[in-house]
Amino acid sequence: MSGILDGMSESRLLALLSLLLDDEEAVAITVGLSTAAGQPVRGIEEASVRALAKLEQVLPARLRHRVRSLGGATEPMPGLDGPRLDLGLLAALAMTVEGGERVRFAYRANDGVVCRRLVDPHRLVAAGRRWYLLGHDLDRDDWRIFRLDRVGEFQATGVRVVPREPPGGDAAAYVAERLYSVVPTYAAVVTLRCGVTEPVRALGEVTPLGEDACRVRMHADTLDWLAFRLLALDCEFEVHDPPELVARLRTLAARLTRAAG
Repeated sequence: MSGILDGMSESRLLALLSLLLDDEEAVAITVGLSTAAGQPVRGIEEASVRALAKLEQVLPARLRHRVRSLGGATEPMPGLDGPRLDLGLLAALAMTVEGGERVRFAYRANDGVVCRRLVDPHRLVAAGRRWYLLGHDLDRDDWRIFRLDRVGEFQATGVRVVPREPPGGDAAAYVAERLYSVVPTYAAVVTLRCGVTEPVRALGEVTPLGEDACRVRMHADTLDWLAFRLLALDCEFEVHDPPELVARLRTLAARLTRAAG
């Protein structure tokens, strides 16, 4: 089968692909290619546009109309500023992960110090506009998480390694847990002067205090986010903890009073 595919031209391969796609699958591919521009990967915008244009050329008329309608009706929001990844690095790392191949690279730590790392790669994890490599660091004999925008001088060693399982067995869950563990988290205890509604339940752990009041325990990594969630409820509330949130609300109240004249 692979020999047959190797001998086919790009246009014939695309035409074959179009025959295998149903309506929902064609739309799903279009959405994926259209939203790829939001990824912080250098060069992916142009590659996505080229792929989408080629796909449209070989789609049946009914699917071509749906794909073009979706593209014409969609306006991607400009991406946030931040470091950009190299598409070649991402693809090269993916191949070493898939092939179980040991890698070397230079890595810039949080303090700006650059050092060489020897790693058995396990998974690439996309978290919002950040990409991470989860791998086993040979020099430290432990699992490490590397931000891809800080990776340079990448080299595949050609050494095949025995696959390892990360703690817990779930790469994405492990990365999320480690990332959250280094982010400061505020735990708030608040009494709300309202009943238990869906927006209230979304805040965290809720304890009813009658029909018109409840106690909420909630967590966030910033005081401003806690304040925003509380103010968005449009009800009276009293903050019991932490003191930093009380101080932040006072600052915001003074600012709003000045803004209101």
